[in-house]
Amino acid sequence: MPEQEKWNLPPEEIEKGSFAIIDQEAGEHGFEPKAWSIVRRMIHTTGDFDFVRITRIHQKAVEKGVEALKQGKPIFTDTRMAKAGISDRRLKPFGVTKTCILEAPEVAVIASEKGVTRSLAGIDLALEKGQGAVFAIGNAPTALLRLIEHIKAGRIEPALVVGIPVGFVNAKESKDALAEMDIPYVTALGRKGGSALAASVINALAVLAGEE
Repeated sequence: MPEQEKWNLPPEEIEKGSFAIIDQEAGEHGFEPKAWSIVRRMIHTTGDFDFVRITRIHQKAVEKGVEALKQGKPIFTDTRMAKAGISDRRLKPFGVTKTCILEAPEVAVIASEKGVTRSLAGIDLALEKGQGAVFAIGNAPTALLRLIEHIKAGRIEPALVVGIPVGFVNAKESKDALAEMDIPYVTALGRKGGSALAASVINALAVLAGEE
């Protein structure tokens, strides 16, 4: 076991050391610095270097995401876990609000009446307040596919879509569909994803916003 002074470190020192290890072990990657800060935090969250290979970041994603946060645009998540994982401290200076699309009491009612998932119903309800917002989807492919459908139909134009649903049924397909769109997005191809991962992307953008 390492000596106490070497492992009993403050959180900021642990994070700094983790990032240094990630930078070293990732090697050449091709991401510009601000985009790399997002991918690096994704790796930091998961311990998985596959995200160097599978992450896709639209050329306007960082710019539009940071701009939206600095303007206080709302964030919509598909799970309470993703919402909880997004740093309140980093968002506070900008007055950004976080909303899980499942929180509205009418979501369950609508889902039951229409025979659809709560994620799909939640996306539909988010349309009114979601214009210019940031969407962070880390769990439900259904939510991402429904959001893509609304974007293609011209019903909504988010500032940024972080689409990283995890799983087997439609997870890969939903992210493939997002990666084909010419809108600001962050995604990771394949089956890997998750709420914590989606939150990590928003946190990376919040750090960038705070540095500007």
